[in-house]
Amino acid sequence: MKPLRQFAIIPSLPIELEPLRELALNLWWTWDYEAIRLFQHLDTALWEKTYHNPIHVLGIIPQQRLDALARDDAFLSHLNLVVRKFQDYMTATSPYEKHLRDTNLNNLSIAYFSAEFGLAECLPIYSGGLGILAGDYLKSASYLGLPMVGVGLLYQHGYFRQILTSEGWQMADYPLNDFYNMPIQVERQEDGSPVVVDVDYPEGKAYAQIWRIQIGKIPLYLLDTNIPDNNHPELRNITSYLYGGDEKTRIKQEILLGVGGFRALLKMGIRPTVCHMNEGHAAFLAIERIRHLIEEQHLTFEEARSATTAGNVFTTHTPVPAGIDWFPPSLVDYYFGGYYSSLGISREEFLALGRDNFADNGSEFSTTVLALRLSAYSNGVSKVHGKVSRSMWNHLWHGLPEDEVPIRSITNGVHIRSWVAGDMQNVFERYLGPGWIQNLVDEKSVWTQVDGIPDVELWRTHEHHRERLVAFVRRKLRDQSIRARASSAEIKRTNEILNPEILTIGFARRFPTYKRATLLFQDPDRLDKILNHSERPVQIIFSGKAHPHDHEGKLLIQEICKFAAQDRFQHRIVFIEDYDICVARCLVAGVDVWLNNPLPLQEASGTSGMKVAVNGGLNLSILDGWWAEAHTSGGGWTIGGGEVYDDRKFQDQVEADAIYDLLEKEVVPLFYDRGSDTIPHHWVAKIKLAMRNLAPIFNTKRMVSEYADKLYFSTHRRWDLLNRDDVQRGKALAHWKSYLQENWSRIKIKGVEDEHISEIGIGEELNVKSYVDLAALSPHDVNVQIYHGTLNEDGKINAEDTIPMESRGQLDDGTHLFEGAISSYKTGLHGYTVRILPCHDDLHNPHELALIHWAS
Repeated sequence: MKPLRQFAIIPSLPIELEPLRELALNLWWTWDYEAIRLFQHLDTALWEKTYHNPIHVLGIIPQQRLDALARDDAFLSHLNLVVRKFQDYMTATSPYEKHLRDTNLNNLSIAYFSAEFGLAECLPIYSGGLGILAGDYLKSASYLGLPMVGVGLLYQHGYFRQILTSEGWQMADYPLNDFYNMPIQVERQEDGSPVVVDVDYPEGKAYAQIWRIQIGKIPLYLLDTNIPDNNHPELRNITSYLYGGDEKTRIKQEILLGVGGFRALLKMGIRPTVCHMNEGHAAFLAIERIRHLIEEQHLTFEEARSATTAGNVFTTHTPVPAGIDWFPPSLVDYYFGGYYSSLGISREEFLALGRDNFADNGSEFSTTVLALRLSAYSNGVSKVHGKVSRSMWNHLWHGLPEDEVPIRSITNGVHIRSWVAGDMQNVFERYLGPGWIQNLVDEKSVWTQVDGIPDVELWRTHEHHRERLVAFVRRKLRDQSIRARASSAEIKRTNEILNPEILTIGFARRFPTYKRATLLFQDPDRLDKILNHSERPVQIIFSGKAHPHDHEGKLLIQEICKFAAQDRFQHRIVFIEDYDICVARCLVAGVDVWLNNPLPLQEASGTSGMKVAVNGGLNLSILDGWWAEAHTSGGGWTIGGGEVYDDRKFQDQVEADAIYDLLEKEVVPLFYDRGSDTIPHHWVAKIKLAMRNLAPIFNTKRMVSEYADKLYFSTHRRWDLLNRDDVQRGKALAHWKSYLQENWSRIKIKGVEDEHISEIGIGEELNVKSYVDLAALSPHDVNVQIYHGTLNEDGKINAEDTIPMESRGQLDDGTHLFEGAISSYKTGLHGYTVRILPCHDDLHNPHELALIHWAS
């Protein structure tokens, strides 16, 4: 029976406790341990039962308990302390506020789009690392004071809860998210009605209600289609499951995120100057941005494309083609067939925007390709991943050397306050100073002060976290055993699993096959000797989820569970089900070593190891992702040297042997090398090295600042330049691009001359002339360059210098003469060639149009 009317019931708080409501609705509390302890104090059992959800606690706590707390002077004093901290945070001048005023960036407005956000365990609207990163990103953007909003989808079921059978087989449960008992609010208009946007689908018009999660100073807006306005089940269910359903569901979700998300911002009066697409899921916002400008300013597609692309930033997290969304042309036609005309382009022109090869009329459509083509800046998430991405997408810029492909890199980080355990934060407060997390001016000098922490205090703090981890794991295993209907003896045995005093290794992540979760089991007998050593035992905690449709990933989990069930491993290996933020927080705080062994060049970045480092753990990792940048700073061990073999079995064997060797010869002996005071001083020195060198770099304060300084500010300025005065410069740029593209194929490099010198000395120059037929173009439209460098073993140029050539005028035959000189500063065999690139004052970069002409 449908209700006649809906209404929400909210907690009734005594006036003295009313500030709890505002605190609960702002996720600032997720990274402030005083605030967390305040909510725990309400009712510890309820806090755990509600999965650390303050809104739910306030909704079900007995009224007499609230009334008693309203008369409790100690609790009220604690509440006032937390309220003052919160108010100080919200009113403090943020690091970027003055900078934005001083650099005329007052009208900067950033919208950060992501399909998932991992903010707290009580908000299960994330699946893994992408969402956790997005959540950490917004938290640091709040502290830094960037004018940013987040945009995403609100999933009725979120990602699945993992349940393991007694045989270790993964089952999926999709509990219903009760939004009215979560720290989230309906976004309302001035008249109190919800903000609703609509998006047209072939199934009908879909309406989405907007919810807001407040993260410090940053609002995150989430679209929800499960509302009465949508009568058609297919429309209501668009936001039912995170990454759920078939490719039709996926494209509908991505349309809602990009198109609906951008419309939601406009409806709320937010006109972003910079739109950041976190992965290709949000790429359709670039199309909607173009459509909106066409409609608003009566522009052509190319005019609107030039003006809006200037304000788009795209981050790719995927190092392998299999991880990219590809949609068949028929599906794109089905959902965008009515959209083409509003853009003023043909079907083929639209499909070409997302095709790997725009000339191949049968190829599939990729949102990643679409985002790459419609963004001013694109980046990978580590230096290695940037290089992998340039190689992966080099073909989109035909003829361009790989190292010049316009995909840069900004390495990921973590929000330290969210991941450092409370006891360790107290240690930092004492020895690094009360402002340890806020220092942006000289953060490295702050972290050098970890050397002043007494070894015994740092070690005992970490040991306490390991003890808490073991207790947590035992509780989880007991619950798992009860759910799996284990015998009473098996349930009782969970109290004896793991040892809180021995070396503990953690391995937790998603479970695709390339992560190689079972690599340690290549030689079970050798692993047995390591784990069950009579004097230096070791234990391993596994956790993680396989995608519900990933059969191979589920088999890996089952294989680990079977090993863990063997008598020799029963007390040394465990698998914890339902990996999430809560499990991750306990693991990164309590493990001694974090193991990371994916196939080389398939880890985009990884961030779990960063969280371990700031908690007193060390890394044991493949030379990939972030660890390729971090390993030289110490704080862990590297598996192999980054070699990639064609034979997968051989690769696995080599790197499994390397892990065994490191454990036997370095990791385990160092851990058990104790002084007379039972402290492993050499191990603690390595912990301090990790904290000192890694913490000031691999955090989201550095990461978000890098996006702002390198991408957002310049993107905003160019967007502002092209869009002011009724988009005059944007229009002019579009017309120039069209003219250039019409004439580009007609230009020719008719000849190149030099002084025919076979050898020149250091400090001397080689003069080069180039004769160019520019057809209808002028010298101002092009940049003629000498492409110069040493030759590699294949006889190709290692580009070490690109020298612009100056126009010397037009010759009698109409040819243009360009001249330049190569300066010799390095010995060896060198080579050069000449090339032509587009040139315009308003062109973002010379490779924006993917046009290049080489001398032949």
